[in-house]
Formats: sequence, C-alpha cells, structure tokens
Amino acid sequence: MMQTTNPTTDLITGPAASPTQSNDLFGVPVMASPPKPKPPKPVPEAVPKNVPEAVSPDAPKPGYDLTSLVVPLLKSVLYRDDDPALWAALLALQARVRDHVAVLALDLVLDESEGYAFLKARPDPEDEAAPRPPRLVARRPLSFQLSLLLALLRKKLVEFDASGGDTRLVLSLEAVVELVRVFSPVSSNEARLMDQVQTQLNKLIELGFVRKLKAVSTRAASPDYEVQRILKAFVDAQWLSDFDARLATYQAHLAQDGGRDD
Repeated sequence: MMQTTNPTTDLITGPAASPTQSNDLFGVPVMASPPKPKPPKPVPEAVPKNVPEAVSPDAPKPGYDLTSLVVPLLKSVLYRDDDPALWAALLALQARVRDHVAVLALDLVLDESEGYAFLKARPDPEDEAAPRPPRLVARRPLSFQLSLLLALLRKKLVEFDASGGDTRLVLSLEAVVELVRVFSPVSSNEARLMDQVQTQLNKLIELGFVRKLKAVSTRAASPDYEVQRILKAFVDAQWLSDFDARLATYQAHLAQDGGRDD
C-alpha cells in the first residue's frame, strides 16, 4: 500500500522535534535561550607575604637561646642598656635560665626596675660537716681600699637617689678623690692619691661596679665615671646601717697603713 503525504499536515507538523529544540505553531524551530552564566567563584584574598604573624610576648626573641643567655651571665653582669634585645630575651626565658643555672648551684639575680642581672653562688650549708658543693663562680677578695671606695660610692648613691634627680650617678675623677681624701692621711701626696684612686676605679670597672664614660670633648682633663646600680645588690641596707662605725675603722686603718694599697 502506497503511503501518501499531506503537504499541509507535514508543513504544520513537520519532522519530529528534536529533544533539544521546540517548534512554534507553523513548525519553525525555536532556538532555546542560552543558559545563564554561572557567577564566578570568589577568589580568596591574597595574604601579604611580609606581614609577620602575631607573636606571644612571652615567646623567646629570635636568635637567642639558653646558651646565648647563660654564657654572658657566667662572664659578667648583664645590663639592660648595653643590649636591650638580649635583656628582652632574658626576661622571656628567665624561668628556664633559673632552672638551668640551678644545676650549677647558682641563682639568677634579676632586678627589672634597675635593669641588671647576674649569677650568684648559693651560700654554703650552715652545717660544717655537710659537704660543700664546688663553686663555679670564684669569690674575689677585695682589698681594704677597694672596700672603702665601694662603701663611699654606695653611700653617695643613696644620697643621689634621695635627691630625686637623674637615675644615673656620674662622678668625675676629682669628685671621687674628694670622697676618699677625708679618709686618707693628711700627709698624702696629691698626685699619688689621684693615681691610687684611678687605679682602684679601673679595678671596679673590671668588677662591673663602675663604668668609664667617653669624654665629651678632647679638652676634658680626666674622664667621668658612672656608678652602676648593681652596687645596691652587693652593699645592702644592713651594711649601710653600720656605715659610720665601719668608716671609723677604715680611717684608723688608713692612718696606720699610711695610705698603701693592700
């Protein structure tokens, strides 16, 4: 049987519609509207590479460890003004430093307000029969004249603090000589006395009690000396309470000794 076609019907119906398109009433394909573009994905903000992360105030300073703190303390006194970064590291790690030096029978003496720190050997046991631990920090006996100069500078430091002025006690060589002159024999030679005082000041510089300052100008005949506040830790208030009696003993000793350095 022959199949006939109806052009009218075929025009209206047309071929089978594609599943991806639709036709209007006249069989004209209607293009589907393009899909809406998806919104772009948010791009994460770039983090600057050079911005440091927040660091806890108790965290150790970079570049400093126990070795870099303990070794300077074993050598001498550590002052805040000499190395502020090292001082900040010591404050952050002081608990670990105390535990570390305790194995060596040493104690960390740290005065945050005055700005100095040093290691101090623990006192010997009161029981004489008990074994005494070996000392890592040797005791340095001071001569009589050095002890006298320390006592005079300590008293001067007390008077200076009571005046409420500057925090740094700076004395000229002539001013230090005048402190000692009162307790020197009357027949002392002026040039010899000044040389003795300057020699004693140099020894106190080695011990860390005095600092020699640079001359402000080349015209200065003699340098100035700054009394370090660590002196307060070695010459305490109990010692100062008997200061007058001690000075009387010193003066009698000088009169007998004739001003010689022991």
